[in-house]
Amino acid sequence: MATKAGDNPDSLMTLTTVFCLRNLRRTMCYQGPLNKLCLRSDIFLPSEICDKLVNTYVPLVHTDSNFEPEESFFQLFSDPRSTRLTRVQLREDFVRDRDLEAIRKQDLIELHLTYCNGLSSRSLKTLACFRDTLVSLCLFGCSNIFYKKGGAPLACNESTEDEEEEESPASRQALETDFSFQGFNRLRLLNLGGLPDEVDAEALLRPLRCVTSLDLSNVHLLGTAFLAQWKDRLASLVLYNVDLSEELIVMLSGFLRHLDISQESMRVTKFKMTRKILTAVVQRLPHLVSLDISGHIMLDNCTVPHFEEAMGRPSTEPCKSSIHPFRELKRPLQFLGLYDTTLCNVTHIPAYKVTGSKNEEQVLNAIEAYTEFRPELAHRAINQLFDIARIQHCNQLLRALQLVIGALKCHKYDKSIQVTGSAALFYLTNTEYRSDQSVLLRRQVIQVVLNGMEQYQEVTVQRNCCLTLCNFSIPEELEFQYRRVNQLLLKILEPARQDESIQRIAVHLCNALVCQVDNHHKEAVGKMGFVKTMLNLIQKKLLDRMCDQVMEFSWSALWNITDETPDNCQMFLNCRGMTLFLDCLKEFPDKQELHRNMLGLLGNVAEVKALRPQLLTPQFISVFSNLLDSKADGIEVSYNACGVLSHIMFDGPEVWAMQEPRRELVMDKMWEAIRSWDVSSRRNINYRSFEPILRLLPQSISPVSQHWATWALFNLVSVYPSKYCPLLIKEGGITLLEKVLELESSHPETKDMASSVFIQTSPDKTLSS
Repeated sequence: MATKAGDNPDSLMTLTTVFCLRNLRRTMCYQGPLNKLCLRSDIFLPSEICDKLVNTYVPLVHTDSNFEPEESFFQLFSDPRSTRLTRVQLREDFVRDRDLEAIRKQDLIELHLTYCNGLSSRSLKTLACFRDTLVSLCLFGCSNIFYKKGGAPLACNESTEDEEEEESPASRQALETDFSFQGFNRLRLLNLGGLPDEVDAEALLRPLRCVTSLDLSNVHLLGTAFLAQWKDRLASLVLYNVDLSEELIVMLSGFLRHLDISQESMRVTKFKMTRKILTAVVQRLPHLVSLDISGHIMLDNCTVPHFEEAMGRPSTEPCKSSIHPFRELKRPLQFLGLYDTTLCNVTHIPAYKVTGSKNEEQVLNAIEAYTEFRPELAHRAINQLFDIARIQHCNQLLRALQLVIGALKCHKYDKSIQVTGSAALFYLTNTEYRSDQSVLLRRQVIQVVLNGMEQYQEVTVQRNCCLTLCNFSIPEELEFQYRRVNQLLLKILEPARQDESIQRIAVHLCNALVCQVDNHHKEAVGKMGFVKTMLNLIQKKLLDRMCDQVMEFSWSALWNITDETPDNCQMFLNCRGMTLFLDCLKEFPDKQELHRNMLGLLGNVAEVKALRPQLLTPQFISVFSNLLDSKADGIEVSYNACGVLSHIMFDGPEVWAMQEPRRELVMDKMWEAIRSWDVSSRRNINYRSFEPILRLLPQSISPVSQHWATWALFNLVSVYPSKYCPLLIKEGGITLLEKVLELESSHPETKDMASSVFIQTSPDKTLSS
């Protein structure tokens, strides 16, 4: 059987790691003194497992709202005798100084800290503990790590119990001046992207002798001459958004394999890229395999005239390059960044992977290349992917979805990424692409969409996320996140929210989520405040004197959530639901869909014996009796009103304490209404069980109730035999109908109709239908 996009299961290692992290106390930990999490004494974890635990823990904290972070998690790795860490990747603000200090005794080879703004200069002191072993270090976007907090920074062997200092913010005025890379003799790969302008990059880097890869993105450099000290060693140099000069280009080392001198296209700079400079780059760097010049405006024409271009299909051969300087290449580049340049539009580009905006491939390459460290570019590339999916057709669906999902996970706190990413997901998950997507992939989409809804109350994000959820089969595909999605939707529908479009979509989703689910789910959602929220929306619409989709969907949702759930029916009555029913009936006398939804809901309430006395008032009985004559929505309103009265009549004459209307007159109207209905009417109703109807059959208290129930069964099994004949047989309806025939109190019309049901459900009839 062919697999669908994204169908590959997680590895056993990944599944086991996630299980352990969700169940630390049941697997490898115990609750120590002061509720501190402690590693069991009989456990030793090698670096492969420890690295996986730590590097899986951080994404779980960011992307799974059901995952509870542990205050002392990093303390589990404080002792190298029982745990070994070598490669650690941490990101975002939740990482604190004490977390790094907890692992200071480990012999880390690789430490990547990205956007960790919760770190102060205390963590620089901790870094010194790793100087003998560290080979790769990333401090990208850690804007506060070079600033002190309130007190003096700690050395790596000092106590870390001072929580008050721990939580105090770093002061941007108190620059740390004591830190140095002196002694980091094994350090080869260093990323200082976003280094604060106050820090002297040249002085900071001077002690390093063996660096082979250096990323100084967005770093203010007073000069670039100091880079010459590594000219015989540097294999990779990233100078994104750095002020460049021709002198720097001349100084570039012939050993460089990766050079990034790109910039944001809107950035104002004195340096201008020319054909001469680009030619010099190619000529001076014979080992170059990766080059990024995105964002540069060429001062002179670098492209080959159209009439001189090589004929045939697009080629990666340097000799056919449509860009003059790249004809100097000895071999095609592995990667070439041309995003936000006109050069990406030429025919022949001597590179296997190109970023740009010419086509889907270039756009996807841009998202892939720039997501982690350049969200401002990734945002624009995702917006271009959105246009491709919306207007054209996305040919690399799996890759596109995985890249957008990755961007949304990586930048959960970046509003622009969340807006464009959620919009792109709406088009990438619609009906056109749905058949190609696996369950696993679609679940990943749902999770990042819910993350966005959770993080942002902003209208655009909320609307995009709600619209994307509408692309899924509800409730089936959302059931694995059922509680969470309901909580988020109810939050959207709080009275303070005034955006009509979001409100309409959210109510529609709420309605779909409580339709065709088991009673356990309905009861759980009812306890979240679902019933009260819907009634609040109805109240507001009444005040506005507006019967729109929100009003109708709200009543429909209440109809669904009260089905066979007495607790929710009780909530409806407790929250003045009957008053709103009467008000809506009076305010909107001609709204057939509204009347049908309201009467369907009251039918659910009437099925609960303990609640029926609250319906047994002159006012309500008169309303139900009058609605028996309604022709709204075919027979639906009249049918539902008769159903409500049938359950009330079933309680017997002794509960009928009112003078008017008289019970006998109401029953006569019920007989009259039932006889007026066409038994072949197609229905706008869906029964999951016949139990509430079947309980009205074997009784002599109210023959009209028995007749209504028999009519309902005959109508359903004759109009929809394939659906309802098996259900009636399964639930024992045939036996109960036999008892109807045996009872002397049963009306002749009722007996005739019961006999018709037998004929309709006979094996021969069932097979033929």
